[in-house]
Amino acid sequence: MDTTKPGPDSATATDPGPAPDSAPTAAAPAPGTPPVAAADVDADAAAVLDADTDEDGATDLDGDGDPAEEFVEEGPTGVGSAASAVVAAGLGLVALSGTWVSRVLAERETLLGQIRSVDATSTQAKIEALYGNAWHMTALVNGLFSALALLLAVFVLLRPAFGAPGRVHPTWVKAVAWAGTALGALGLVVFTLMYFDVVTPLPTAG
Repeated sequence: MDTTKPGPDSATATDPGPAPDSAPTAAAPAPGTPPVAAADVDADAAAVLDADTDEDGATDLDGDGDPAEEFVEEGPTGVGSAASAVVAAGLGLVALSGTWVSRVLAERETLLGQIRSVDATSTQAKIEALYGNAWHMTALVNGLFSALALLLAVFVLLRPAFGAPGRVHPTWVKAVAWAGTALGALGLVVFTLMYFDVVTPLPTAG
């Protein structure tokens, strides 16, 4: 019988020891370092993106080009010229048909003529005081309205020549302006001849 006990060397040779881990373990953070959360990373990225946007200026979200091009200052719309053309045509038409102002002033001249006719020494003087002055006042006032219509219409027609290059009035604006020019010129000629007794001279007595 073998009474010999195994020594410590034999036990060490037969024990393979603990098996090594199949996967390496992640390195632990250094002591004193706080853990980094995913929310903090997203916040830092958003801050960097905002800083880049502020430095580069406004970004083009649609990709159509520079956003400053969208805010283009509009030029004149021509509303004033169109309104002036309509006013000119209206003044020319009213002047030919007779204005309220000319009628009131003519009636005033008639009243003054009645007062003066009392001291008139001849029939021709009475006709001049009662009718001639009133007719002349009517022709004068309506002639002034015609002249104003003519000037306004001519201004509308000549406005594009002194405005932006290449800008023209619409067709209807030019048509109305030409109508105002014709009415104003016609009225100015007619009332000038009436004022100087060329077309309708005063009747003579006897």
